[in-house]
Amino acid sequence: MTSERAYHHGDLRRTLLTAALDAIAENGPDALSLRDLARRAGVSHAAPAHHFKDRTGLLTAVAAEGYTLFADALAGAPDLRERGVAYVRFAAEHPAHFQVMFCPELHRADDPALLAAKACATEELRAGVGDLPDAARGEDARLAGIAAWSLAHGFATLLLSGSLSDALEGRTPESAFRTLAGLIFAHRDGDDG
Repeated sequence: MTSERAYHHGDLRRTLLTAALDAIAENGPDALSLRDLARRAGVSHAAPAHHFKDRTGLLTAVAAEGYTLFADALAGAPDLRERGVAYVRFAAEHPAHFQVMFCPELHRADDPALLAAKACATEELRAGVGDLPDAARGEDARLAGIAAWSLAHGFATLLLSGSLSDALEGRTPESAFRTLAGLIFAHRDGDDG
């Protein structure tokens, strides 16, 4: 299938997003250019601008897609610990999305699709804290949510940077996170595992 034919069938946007994710995974978001993206996708250098206007528009689309996938990944988790596991798994499976999502300077903060996707992801994150008993949440549920988010995000960031490879000692990231969360939250609710 030629690029022109894919474009007329509506596939070019997806092709460009996939090429952008590959480029980000290889070199990080700072190295991404629309010209390189067009080369990777085998289209004219004007094609990415047609769909995304500019680099910021492209990265905004990557972030919006990432938050949508992220919300879906969190939605199936039955409790706060498993939401943390889903958070870590999402980061490991979607490292390019993860890098862009949490760098607000890379995208347009007022983009409607991004705002809607972020809102869904935020609701899924908050739902895990809302399920905690009052004793485990403490007086401030918002701070409990920040603590849980910090734990999962910090773990995921360390994982993606390669800083945990020796510390995991052969455990899967999900298993290590479950253990870590159990150690930390056991002091609050008496659950160790």
